[in-house]
Amino acid sequence: MDRVNEAFKGTAPRSYGDRGSIMGLLTYLKSLFILQLLVGFVFVVSGLIINFIQLCTCVIWPFNKQLYRRINCRLSYSLWSQLVMLLEWWSCTDCTLYTDQATVDKFGTEHVIIILNHNYEIDFLCGWTMCERYGVLGSSKVLAKHELLKVPLIGWTWYFLEIVFCKRKWEEDRETVFKGLERLKDYPEYMWFLLYCEGTRFTEKKHQISMQVAESKGLPKLKYHLLPRTKGFTTTLQCLKGTVTAVYDVTLNFKDKKIPTLLGIVSGKKYKADMSVRRFSVADIPDDEKECAAWLHKLYQEKDALQEHYEKEGCYPGPTIIPPRRPWTLLNFLFWATLLLSPLVSFAWGVFISGSPLLIIGFLLFAIGASVAVRRLIGVTEVKKTGSSYGDPETKKQK
Repeated sequence: MDRVNEAFKGTAPRSYGDRGSIMGLLTYLKSLFILQLLVGFVFVVSGLIINFIQLCTCVIWPFNKQLYRRINCRLSYSLWSQLVMLLEWWSCTDCTLYTDQATVDKFGTEHVIIILNHNYEIDFLCGWTMCERYGVLGSSKVLAKHELLKVPLIGWTWYFLEIVFCKRKWEEDRETVFKGLERLKDYPEYMWFLLYCEGTRFTEKKHQISMQVAESKGLPKLKYHLLPRTKGFTTTLQCLKGTVTAVYDVTLNFKDKKIPTLLGIVSGKKYKADMSVRRFSVADIPDDEKECAAWLHKLYQEKDALQEHYEKEGCYPGPTIIPPRRPWTLLNFLFWATLLLSPLVSFAWGVFISGSPLLIIGFLLFAIGASVAVRRLIGVTEVKKTGSSYGDPETKKQK
């Protein structure tokens, strides 16, 4: 027996050590700039190809609008799922839902409005992950600021998806928003319409100004949120009533008070996201605009209480559900990577063995340009790059 024990002594530590070595190697590889650049290359080039195909589908619109929409839902899925792949498979970030099974059973079976707090650079990506897991990523919608229309890939794809763009000046936006929302009433795919009712990402400076506005209007102050802008919500609900059947209130936070970034995700950093989800039937929300606005303010007080609970307990109240990740995001990325990286590697190898300084310099300049383009796309999500109209005269026009 002693000989048997001696034979097996140290076996388990070696296996755990091997596993740790593999994980360490994977972490190292994910941190390599060249791999991050190749991932970015696949996303950008595939996105341009998808945008071109979307442009070609415009000829279908006059003859079969619904077919056009279904095709573009699949095309947009092929692009957005690459970002979801980064969260799920590259960084292996966990997403836990705090909700009941009855609510989860409704996911992907109805048109809904999603109200999400706007605190993090990757809050949209966590939302997209849930959209993907319940089959509505390609048809997800958002009320987006007009500036994003000019952003390649993101804005262009949204344009073909009939995303509603606004300038945050109600006098100019009224007709555009109403027409855009009315067009979505007969959308053939179940859609989740995302609204950031706070209007901009949370920062301490914006929060101070927002609470000054709340005090001047006699509204309850919030600790973890900005004062919600009710016009976008009431208008969206009014236009889509009869199409959307529920409002999902989603409050997002991260374990250990981590502040995740998209650059961190690209670098392979793992985070743990917690999302509290509550479902409200549209039939239970007041039709009157003022009463609807009051309902939204009350909702944000409840969201603030949820955040307070999370701050103290490290979790939200209620049961937890961890929806399984699906393989389609990874398979989609591998398809594009195989299609695009094989000729790129062959071309790069041919350039470097040619010995031509001109070709080598040209290829290096292309690589630098590609890295700058990818970094600028990432910069769109950064908190410090996002603007705010709090404190501007236009803010009053939107209340």
